[in-house]
Amino acid sequence: MTVFLNGEFVPAERATVSVLDRGFLYGDGLFETMRVHRGQPFCWAAHLERFERGAAFLKIQLLYTREQLLAAAMKLIGTNQLQDAVLRLMLSRGPGARGYSPRGANTPTTVITLHPLPVPPDSVRLLTSTLRVAAGDPFAPFKIANRLTHIMARADAEERGADEALLLNTNGHVAETASGNIFWIERDVVCTPPDDAGALHGITRGVVMALCGELGLPLESREATLNQLRKAEGAFVTGSVSGIVPVASLDGALIPLSPVIGKLQAAYEARLK
Repeated sequence: MTVFLNGEFVPAERATVSVLDRGFLYGDGLFETMRVHRGQPFCWAAHLERFERGAAFLKIQLLYTREQLLAAAMKLIGTNQLQDAVLRLMLSRGPGARGYSPRGANTPTTVITLHPLPVPPDSVRLLTSTLRVAAGDPFAPFKIANRLTHIMARADAEERGADEALLLNTNGHVAETASGNIFWIERDVVCTPPDDAGALHGITRGVVMALCGELGLPLESREATLNQLRKAEGAFVTGSVSGIVPVASLDGALIPLSPVIGKLQAAYEARLK
């Protein structure tokens, strides 16, 4: 597999990053993961807009324009002959001196990789994590490279026989899953946590919210407790790789399959194509 590393296209086994890179040392960076469908990155502009905002928030200089990054991504898709795939764009502050201070780390590392597209699951079994995300977290809107809370939550869920972890925030309200955004149906209204819940501002989440408007489905941002989510008429998880996936159960209790989810899945697939 060929990857893009700091302006060069090299075989993955020869692509190396310094052990002094702050992305490796501290998770000092961010990334974007997107679906490639029929040779085209889906929602490229939205992903790049979030990527640029995240870099500005972290005060990491971008060395490549959107156009240059898109050209690199398209070359990777062609070179690796993957028309349906997962594309990952990564940025770190680059090599620097030991310690938390970012002074002197002035050469960012930019990487783009391509991966085979996994088969999305028909549904997911959620298990509520004991870990929490911070309500109002200023880092939450971006895919910051340090994802240990989400990694450990997913690992615990899998060890206990579930597919994915549900994360509450520090106020005790539903926030997100380890790798996606959460929606639920309550009295025929499509609900999702508010922007300040501490969850990632997902690109697929934004697509689903737009589709609700196009389909005439009522949509609200709501705070919800775990008990409220358990009583939902249906729930689903969204992500750039998997799309829209219904929730089959939460902490062992079955969650109904609302017909609203099927409507959104069909509309999402049509948008993807």
